[in-house]
Amino acid sequence: MHVFRYFRYNRKQDFISSKPVGLSFLGLAVCAGSSAQNSSENAKHPNVVVILTDDVGYGDVSIYGSQTIQTPNIERLANSGIRFTNAHASSATSTPSRYSLLTGQYAFRRKDTHVARGDAFSIIRPGQKTLPALMQRAGYITAAVGKWHLGLGDENGQDWNGLLKPGPRELGFDYSYIMAATGDRTPCVYLENQRIVNLDPADPVEVSYTTPFPGEPLGKDYPELLTKQRPSFGHDQAIVNGISRIGYMRGGKSALWVDEDIASTITQKAIEFIEQNKNHPFFLYFATNDIHVPRYPHQEFVGKSGMGPRGDAILQLDWSVGQILDVLEKNDLLENTLIVFTSDNGPVVNDGYDDQAVELLGNHKPGDVLRGGKYSAFDAGTRVPFVVCWQVGKVKQGVESPALVSLVDMYATFAALLQQPMEEDAAPDSFNQLNAWLGKDKKGRPYAVKQSVTTLTIIEKKWKYIVPAQGDAYWPLENMELGTNPQAQLYNLETDLSEQTNLATRYPKEVKRLQSLMDQIKRSPRTR
Repeated sequence: MHVFRYFRYNRKQDFISSKPVGLSFLGLAVCAGSSAQNSSENAKHPNVVVILTDDVGYGDVSIYGSQTIQTPNIERLANSGIRFTNAHASSATSTPSRYSLLTGQYAFRRKDTHVARGDAFSIIRPGQKTLPALMQRAGYITAAVGKWHLGLGDENGQDWNGLLKPGPRELGFDYSYIMAATGDRTPCVYLENQRIVNLDPADPVEVSYTTPFPGEPLGKDYPELLTKQRPSFGHDQAIVNGISRIGYMRGGKSALWVDEDIASTITQKAIEFIEQNKNHPFFLYFATNDIHVPRYPHQEFVGKSGMGPRGDAILQLDWSVGQILDVLEKNDLLENTLIVFTSDNGPVVNDGYDDQAVELLGNHKPGDVLRGGKYSAFDAGTRVPFVVCWQVGKVKQGVESPALVSLVDMYATFAALLQQPMEEDAAPDSFNQLNAWLGKDKKGRPYAVKQSVTTLTIIEKKWKYIVPAQGDAYWPLENMELGTNPQAQLYNLETDLSEQTNLATRYPKEVKRLQSLMDQIKRSPRTR
């Protein structure tokens, strides 16, 4: 039974416009619950829920400027807290962004943190310092629910029909219910505590990213079997649930997910974890599948946005956020739970499926005025929404902060919050931003390094510098500017947030200084 049967979607609520107070079009927010618990010990150890969405841009949610779609539950998080207008993921793609969030280390420091295949082995190594392990050390019960995309198993290969190890447990999660990679990649099964859910031993799962399995139809050969979505480019290999994917797969028929039920399935698992651990401090890493391709939301949301599956998936995402808030409130946990809402990278409209996202976009601007998007060195690729909710008295409400913050800072920030020591080899690129989150610091970190598919960028104060690089400057299929240029690029974000005027030749000293800073950061992770 899925969550929709427990918590029916409120059709009257989904389009109610709740006017934000003093909001800009982009930001990160820290907000508070309705009342504070009296226990000082509980205040030192709030429950923590990190909601990491997928491919959501500034303009995709109403608190960051969307005039075409309303996300009232995300507004519930933001309207009562601090909204940061300068928050960044460390990468414009999924795997390296998630790696940095959980380890506090920039992914560019490793050569194996690119976008992972569905059969990739564990990118985070056992023994490496991680955010969930930090939370365990502080006395928390920890869980990862939803999209993983950080690899499973080791270099010797995976036994998909047994225990996949290493995985979330070896990295600090007591419980996990995950998708191995992404919705558009095989294997299309859930794994609970690193074993495939509902697997029939007589029908074992096989996965390959090199060789098709004989007798298994592929999307490129059997378009008539694609009953739910068809690819616009790529994504034409294994067919699961009437949708073709990246990668090959056979077996596991009883274990295959149903795309329209993914949101309800993982949301219910998150709810169950909260309810089962409500009497003990818990850390929940809830990584939604929405709004990554293939976008195929539940019937409850189909047609509600007027923008096709992509817009409907945004409404479904907002519903998931609302369910988390509701279960916390029902169990009297909301006022002492620190909730983080953010995205792994910026938006993309056409990402490989013919879902009418382009045709039905209308006036909607997923990145608002920002240039680029997912994959890109321009700011729409990495400047992300970020919302943090906590108890009254810890943060100001309804205010906005210009502090520069990054998702790589979660490790050091939670270490400071929980008064845990930072080991010498832990989270080398993570800065303690607790004062910024609480509204006491308006500056934040001194710089932010970000990674696109081709190059690195750095933001320092008003300046944005893109390191010269060779490679594609534009991907026509995605209609995406990548920001790649063999010449240096320098932008003044105070006057040119859309990055239209390259000032590199006008300010060569700034270019030289920022390149020197980048070189220093590459050599010394703890550059402050």
